[in-house]
Amino acid sequence: MLEKLSEYIKQLENIDTTLSKPETMQDMKLFKNLNMERAHLAPIVDELKTMQSLKDQIADAEQLLHEETDAEMLEMTKEELSALKKAYTVSEQKTKVLLIPPDPMEGKNIIMEIRAGTGGDEAALFAADLFRMYSHFADTKGWKIEILSSNETGIGGYKELVFSVSGKDVYGSLRWESGVHRVQRVPETENGGRIHTSAVTVAVLPEAEETDIEIRQEDLRIDVMRAGGPGGQCVNTTDSAVRLTHLPTGLVVICQDEKSQIKNKAKAMRVLRSRLFDLEEDKKNKERAEARKSQVGSGDRSERIRTYNYPQNRLTDHRINLTLYKLELIMAGQMEEVVEGLKVAAGEAALKEA
Repeated sequence: MLEKLSEYIKQLENIDTTLSKPETMQDMKLFKNLNMERAHLAPIVDELKTMQSLKDQIADAEQLLHEETDAEMLEMTKEELSALKKAYTVSEQKTKVLLIPPDPMEGKNIIMEIRAGTGGDEAALFAADLFRMYSHFADTKGWKIEILSSNETGIGGYKELVFSVSGKDVYGSLRWESGVHRVQRVPETENGGRIHTSAVTVAVLPEAEETDIEIRQEDLRIDVMRAGGPGGQCVNTTDSAVRLTHLPTGLVVICQDEKSQIKNKAKAMRVLRSRLFDLEEDKKNKERAEARKSQVGSGDRSERIRTYNYPQNRLTDHRINLTLYKLELIMAGQMEEVVEGLKVAAGEAALKEA
C-alpha cells in the first residue's frame, strides 16, 4: 500500500489544482464529484503517511537493537519496537478500510415505502408501528420525515405508506431495512389470545435528483381524480389526486395527501424518479448485490430479513444472526445497535471484496 503513497499524493494535488480553477466552480456537478473524490482520498493519504512514519521508526528501532549494548536501553528499545509494530498494524487496517471505494449513494436522502403484506388488518397495524419506529429513530438523529403518499385503514393502520427521510448519513444508516419484516404477536382483535404471524414489506430507495435521471414528458401519462379515504373525511371536492404512469416501465405512482394538485404531482414525481433510479442502479449493481447476499442480504424486497416477536420481547435480524431481547425499546426508536450491527457486517463484506 505504501508504494501507492506518491501516486495518491499526486492525485490529490491534481484535484486541488482543478478545484481552484474558475471554470470548475461553474460546473457544479464536476465540483461536487471532485470534492467527493477528495474527501475519500485525503484520509487515505494521511493514514499512509502515518504508516510510512511508523515504518521508518520501526527501521530505526531495529537498527538500534543491533547497535545498542546497554541492557536497560535494549529493553526500552524492545518495548518501543513492540508498541510501534502494534500501531503500524492498526494504521494498516484503518488504511484498508479507507481504501474501500465509497458508495456513491452514501450521502443521499431516501424514500421509504412500507406496505402491509400477509396478515390483513394486523399487517396494516404493524406497518404503522414500523413507521413510528423509524420516526422516533429519525428524531434521535435530527432527520426530517415527510409523508409523500399514504393509504390508511379505518383502524389506524396503513396498507401503504411512502415517505422521505432527509439528513446526514440517512441512506448509510437505513439502506439495509429493505426486505420483509415479520411480526409475531397477539392482535388486538384476537379474543382467544393466539399468536398471529404477519408480514410487512419495506423498500428503501435513494432519493434521486433531477440530474440523476431524466423522465421524458412523452413517457408519462398523468391522470387526475378526486382523493378518497376511510370514513369519507379525506374525500376532496376537487380533482386534486394525481396518478402518474411511466409508460416504458409500467410504474404507477398515486399521490392524494395534499389538497393541491400541483403539490401532489410534485410528490408523485419525486417517488417516480426515485423508483426509476432504483431500477437503473439495481441493473448496474446486480453482480455486487449477489456477492453481498450471504453477508447482509441483497436488499431484495422479497427477502425475509427480520422477526419481531412481541411475547418474547425479541428482535432477530436473520442476515447477521443478531438477537436482542429489548423489542419494546427498539420499537420506541432505539435502533442504533441494529443499525450499527448491519453497518459493521456490510463493511466487513466490502473489505473482503476489496
